[in-house]
Amino acid sequence: MFLPYGDTPNPPGISYVNNLLIAINVGVFLFLTLPLSFSRPDLNDPLLLEYLQALGARGFISAEQVLQRVSAYDLLVFRYGFRPGSASLVTLFSSMFLHGGWLHLAGNMLFLWIFGDNVEQRLGWHRYLLGYLAAGAVATLFFALFVPDSQIPLVGASGAISGVLGCYFLWFPRNQVKTFVFLFPLLMNTFYLPARLVLGFYLVLDNLIPFLINGGRASGVAHGAHIGGFLFGLAMAWGFDRWQGVRAIRDGATADSGPPPRATFAGSPAKQDSAPVIVEELQAGRLDRAVQLYLALDSQAERLAVAPEAVLAIGNHLLAQQRYTQALEVFRRFVAERPASMQIDRAYLGAGQAMLRQPRGQLSARQYFLAAIDTAASAETARTAREFLRRLDAGESD
Repeated sequence: MFLPYGDTPNPPGISYVNNLLIAINVGVFLFLTLPLSFSRPDLNDPLLLEYLQALGARGFISAEQVLQRVSAYDLLVFRYGFRPGSASLVTLFSSMFLHGGWLHLAGNMLFLWIFGDNVEQRLGWHRYLLGYLAAGAVATLFFALFVPDSQIPLVGASGAISGVLGCYFLWFPRNQVKTFVFLFPLLMNTFYLPARLVLGFYLVLDNLIPFLINGGRASGVAHGAHIGGFLFGLAMAWGFDRWQGVRAIRDGATADSGPPPRATFAGSPAKQDSAPVIVEELQAGRLDRAVQLYLALDSQAERLAVAPEAVLAIGNHLLAQQRYTQALEVFRRFVAERPASMQIDRAYLGAGQAMLRQPRGQLSARQYFLAAIDTAASAETARTAREFLRRLDAGESD
């Protein structure tokens, strides 16, 4: 058994929306699930007959025997849980806040408490709330694709939480997860494991393999919902990063003054020659012009034609000018487009410095500094990255 129970590092401050979501789920359980679980249903409720018809007699169990075991909470779940065969917009969202028992609730809330604060800090509270609800809805619909006529209610926050895990997997690969490993009698201890190892174990071993074994059919655990939510979280995190990059380039084009550079016109011969022009501008000390030309490049092929040293010089110039959003995009693109470059450590270092200046950017900055240390081609880069990490740990700022 592998039981995660914490992670490091954690964001500063309080994650209000994440804590609110946990409080709502716990509150629903305490004030609805528990009382109604020990209450008999109203025999005059027309929903009771529908429940018995849909989920009643099975094999040697009669409808009368089923009736003896039905609680008022069973009817609540039947009404507000998501039934693919009787889907509604209300149950698409209400099902996220209902749970089948205290173990179901405890497992979900533990994962939300461990991983949700980092993701909320990265997205901001309003985008985090919308993303959480969207992930839950997409996860539920993904599950319904494989059992479209089912009348068995789906309940639980795990689809939405899986979306949070997908974001965490992409954004915080170098975080460590405190995990209790219980393999009695061989091993019983706590280890710090890489976040991607823990979340990969969750996705593949806990969900994907059982999902494939069952052929996508419903079982006691909604593996399809977990997979759908996780994939949506990955897509959401990737899309958020791309949106920030487009915004940075757009803001850069607005901020730059002067006539449009020759590289602005797509398909023109001048654009094909923009790489040597950028280098010439840098060598002549016209850094602003080089920046303007580089930011106007539209395609990866055009950017790869610019020498790595020139791209890093452009990013560092933007840092010096305190144009941090544009600098971050330059360094991010360097990392994405030149993964085998010998200078990628300097791109990670620059991205970390730029991310420090972004709202809620400290955790992501830490990831970049750790990557700079991992890939350091020089002692100076590693030393500088460690100094930034030390200052982060000490709460220092410029």
